[in-house]
Amino acid sequence: MDSFTHFNEQGRAKMVDISHKDETVRTAVATSSVYVNKEIYEAIQQGKMKKGDVLAVAQVAGIMAAKNTSQWIPMCHPLSLSGVDIQFDWNVKEDTYQLAIEVAVKTKGSTGVEMEALTSASATALTIYDMCKAIDKGMVIGETYLCEKTGGKSGDFKRS
Repeated sequence: MDSFTHFNEQGRAKMVDISHKDETVRTAVATSSVYVNKEIYEAIQQGKMKKGDVLAVAQVAGIMAAKNTSQWIPMCHPLSLSGVDIQFDWNVKEDTYQLAIEVAVKTKGSTGVEMEALTSASATALTIYDMCKAIDKGMVIGETYLCEKTGGKSGDFKRS
């Protein structure tokens, strides 16, 4: 089972040993989005959501999710993160209201932070849904994906 790094000699799952890997600066950027109706868009923009500041709460949830990724994703190593930055951008066209979420995560360590960025983007989107569902349960969480990553043995990646 040499080619499968997440399996032991018995063919059972294991956490990969990263003790031999060099510590380097590693970054990852992931994105997600939430499509909302006009009422939710206006309530968020005007700060009139009954549960509070939607974007502030979602931002904290996303940071917490990045920091706790190893508790959610079984084979992820617990990491000491150097930074997590979450940005929001509204894309409004006709009757479509999309809140784009971009998460950038950074560490200096022996393994990458792609899963932390993806987990953060997902948790941020889910928190927005949770805070707005009283108005409309028909919201749609959009595609979540890795935009880019730097550092590590596998090198850099940038989605084209």
